[in-house]
Amino acid sequence: MARRPQELLHLLTRTERLAVRRVQSVLDEFACSVEAWRVLDLLSDGQGHNMSALADRACLPAPSLTKLVDQLVDQNLVYRRVDPADRRRILVHLTPRGGQRRQQLAREVRADWAELDLTLTEDGEQLEALLERLAAALAGDVTTGFGERAVGRAR
Repeated sequence: MARRPQELLHLLTRTERLAVRRVQSVLDEFACSVEAWRVLDLLSDGQGHNMSALADRACLPAPSLTKLVDQLVDQNLVYRRVDPADRRRILVHLTPRGGQRRQQLAREVRADWAELDLTLTEDGEQLEALLERLAAALAGDVTTGFGERAVGRAR
C-alpha cells in the first residue's frame, strides 16, 4: 500500500536534505556550493545552456542564478555568449578551468558516495527509475504510474 502523500513528501524532503548536506560537506573544501556544482555539471556536456535551463537544473530562481553565474564568470569557470540560433538569448559555457574544476568536484563527490553506492548498488537503478517516474508524474509529463493530473489543475 502506498504511503500517504504527506509521509512520502516528508521522506523525500528528508532524503534530499541529507544528500545535499553530504555533498556540500565535500564541496566546502573547494568553496563551491551545491547550486554551482549543479551548473558546472550541466555545462559539462559541452553545449551552451540558457539561463532558464540552468535555473531549472540548479533549482534556483532567475535572480539568484544570475548572481551565481556572475560569480562563476568572475572565477573564470564559465563564460557567456550570444546564442547563434537566437541572438536574443545568452548561452553559458564552461571554460577549460571550469571543466577541470567540474572533473575534480565530480571525482571527490563520487569518492565520498562510494560507500553509499555499495549499499544501494542493487536498488540504485530501480530507485532512480522510480524517482524519475514520480517527478515526471508530478510534472504532468506521463499518464502512467502515479497519476494523470497535471500540476495545479483545478478540480
